[in-house]
Amino acid sequence: MYRSHVLVCGGTGCTSSGSPRIIEALKSEIEKNGLQDEVSVVQTGCHGLCALGPIIIIYPEATFYSLVQEEDIPEIVSEHLLKGRIVSRLVYKETLTEDGVKSLNDTDFYRKQHRIALRNCGVINPESIDEYIATDGYEALGRVLTEYTPDQVIQTILDSGLRGRGGGGFPTGLKWKFAKGYDADQKFICCNADEGDPGAFMDRSVLEGDPHVVLEAMAIAGYAVGASQGYIYVRAEYPIAVERLNIAIAQAREYGLLGKNIFNSGFDFDIDLRLGAGAFVCGEETALMTSIEGNRGEPRPRPPFPAERGLFDKPTLLNNVETYANIPQIILHGPEWFASMGTEKSKGTKVFALGGNIHNTGLVEIPMGTTLREVIDEIGGGIPNGKRFKAAQTGGPSGGCIPPEHLDVPIDYDNLIEVGSMMGSGGLIVMDEDNCMVDIAKFFLDFTVEESCGKCTPCRIGTKRLYEMLDNITEGNSTLEDIEKMEELCYYIKENALCGLGQTAPNPVLSTLKYFRDEYTAHVVDKKCPAGVCKSLLSYHIDADKCKGCTLCARVCPSNAIIGKVKEVHVIDQDKCLKCGACMEKCKFGAISKK
Repeated sequence: MYRSHVLVCGGTGCTSSGSPRIIEALKSEIEKNGLQDEVSVVQTGCHGLCALGPIIIIYPEATFYSLVQEEDIPEIVSEHLLKGRIVSRLVYKETLTEDGVKSLNDTDFYRKQHRIALRNCGVINPESIDEYIATDGYEALGRVLTEYTPDQVIQTILDSGLRGRGGGGFPTGLKWKFAKGYDADQKFICCNADEGDPGAFMDRSVLEGDPHVVLEAMAIAGYAVGASQGYIYVRAEYPIAVERLNIAIAQAREYGLLGKNIFNSGFDFDIDLRLGAGAFVCGEETALMTSIEGNRGEPRPRPPFPAERGLFDKPTLLNNVETYANIPQIILHGPEWFASMGTEKSKGTKVFALGGNIHNTGLVEIPMGTTLREVIDEIGGGIPNGKRFKAAQTGGPSGGCIPPEHLDVPIDYDNLIEVGSMMGSGGLIVMDEDNCMVDIAKFFLDFTVEESCGKCTPCRIGTKRLYEMLDNITEGNSTLEDIEKMEELCYYIKENALCGLGQTAPNPVLSTLKYFRDEYTAHVVDKKCPAGVCKSLLSYHIDADKCKGCTLCARVCPSNAIIGKVKEVHVIDQDKCLKCGACMEKCKFGAISKK
């Protein structure tokens, strides 16, 4: 029995910040001080506050140390673990009070969160099936196989109101019902862990922090619809997730929780991994299945839908990681419990990867119906440097930009669609006054152009033409008529593209046109970028009243565009200026501005 447990985040974010070295240093220092029989070091998944890594939490005190470096370890071990004195300089400042350290649950970041899909992330060792079982793991599967009929399982999921967390929001129980309704000698359960949205890492964090929950949920789904084989399609760029999934599958097989005759019920179910090469289009269900089959990842026309003819032309059920992560808790606590959270048409919670211009970047799980303002100002800690909020992008390349006037709209599937965006898989990127919305639309279009599989003309050619139109606007080479043509092309692509990638590709353009049309007009008519982002429309100028003639700007200019002698006012030659901004960054007197 250990008196202290030291939990170290082992998610991708903290790993990239050096948490493996922290773990080794901790073990070495603990052994050096003779504490190896008293203190346990546990590698966990993501705690959520990704910008504060590497993260260490020491129990039973629940002291949260952030931005820990190797050189801090001897002090933590000698002061905290040996002498019982908290190292205040390393404690997450939001937990410090005059009376000591308060619970993480009482901080702004965690107070309004409710963790269901993420309940074990940062709490257990994801490479230990025993720790998962100790937190009620596989109890739901055992209950289902010994107490429920397949129809009762499906009805439970229907009654919960759970909708697919992969983006479309289709009722999960209904999808399961459709898959059960088709007879076949073989059915498949698939998990979409491809997660290709820029800035999205929700599914990755679940797989890294709680892989067994996905295996358990897939087995439950297999029993419900009559499938005996599952596949998890995960991108190869997630090496930690892949490693932990392989460990979890091997452990589950060893414990008899995957394979033949699970819980002596006569039910057989096994799971294999398939690695994706990182193609965004393979997040679309039919393209994903085509890729699992060993073919080039391209979507298929629907109908028939996968529930009738999916993987290898057999009835197939596909959900994403977060959807599955809710299933065991719904079984254990009942559908009414889950349905009591959220809004009338969007039940439960939603995980978001919060990023962009915000203080608390990281992973959050909030009840449906929480407003965007609460997420940004309270959980996210607001926007740095006193900047004004401009927009929030949800749904990645398939979503749209939400302006300030909709900050108080409750977040759910229907409300986001109503304001011109969508839930998507859960990326939430915050933008401030320094972001150009035309440039943002161009960024997402560039992504979808690169990721188009090329199978259908509206997506292959249409998105390319759309990108060219946006590029012309940011270069100052367009007219108001071109904006109208661009809008018309957006609707053509939406109506005629084969799959969701093409059908939603124009969304960032349409939403920015709807809410920020004045920025488009400024680029076209005034030949100015109001946010000062689009280089072709910028010019740098030196304020004669502020310039001290220090020559620093001239010395850093790569094109020798700045003219002036020591202690004399300098001038920028606009014909030579590369608009790189190096002069403005180096000026100590604020004498250089861009217009």
